Amino acid sequence: MNYNNISISNQNGISYLIIDRPKKLNALNRETLAEIHQAFEDFKTDEATKIIILTGSGEKAFVAGADISEFANYSVSEGKDLSAKGHEEVFDKIANFHKPVIAAINGFALGGGLELAMAAHLRVASDNAKMGLPETSLGVIPGYGGTQRLPQLVGKGRAMEMIFTAKMIDAKQALQYGLVNHVTTQEELKDFTENLANKITKNSMVAVAQAIEAINANYKDGVNGFEKEIENFGKSFGTEDFKEGTQAFLNKKKPEFPNK
Repeated sequence: MNYNNISISNQNGISYLIIDRPKKLNALNRETLAEIHQAFEDFKTDEATKIIILTGSGEKAFVAGADISEFANYSVSEGKDLSAKGHEEVFDKIANFHKPVIAAINGFALGGGLELAMAAHLRVASDNAKMGLPETSLGVIPGYGGTQRLPQLVGKGRAMEMIFTAKMIDAKQALQYGLVNHVTTQEELKDFTENLANKITKNSMVAVAQAIEAINANYKDGVNGFEKEIENFGKSFGTEDFKEGTQAFLNKKKPEFPNK
């Protein structure tokens, strides 16, 4: 499929989704969000895609925020619909996606950009990256999961400070906070993130998908995460990957998972 605002490439099981609006510092507009949604719909059934890396084009920005010009004149109901649709079609979709998603944060990740990175399962930042949720400086609050995912990652007090002050933090502080998993130089970001992806894809992707579901269950109201773990642990015993993994271990071989 041809896209106007993103580009897709795949090699060795790793699919790159690159936000490609460099003149706008890769800001998210409605068309870009729709294209991200469609790309993840395609990733669902694409057997060549084992893992997705999200990043931004250029060297300045991952995603510098949402395109404010599109919603500056929205009404209360339009604002609510904008947030709800974004949650459903993009941010929650990524957070609960059954294939691992890594955000390679190559510059500014602000507002909706940081929310996009936080929806990913893992985050790697280049040392020039700056992150923040500046929405209160515009008279609004984060609307794509920022008030929920940031406290989960960095704790309530730090999240409140970042949101209330609208301040940015650098990559070093983000690592200290636990907002990102790793920090690299900008030159090393691509190779480091791909190496991390390759470490994951050597394992059972069926088991990884079940782990994503179990981990996320702990953050859903009315869902017992321990029960979901027990359920998915039991399901593992019925997979071909379990047979391959256990037999390879017992025979002191490296497993070759069929991912079934």
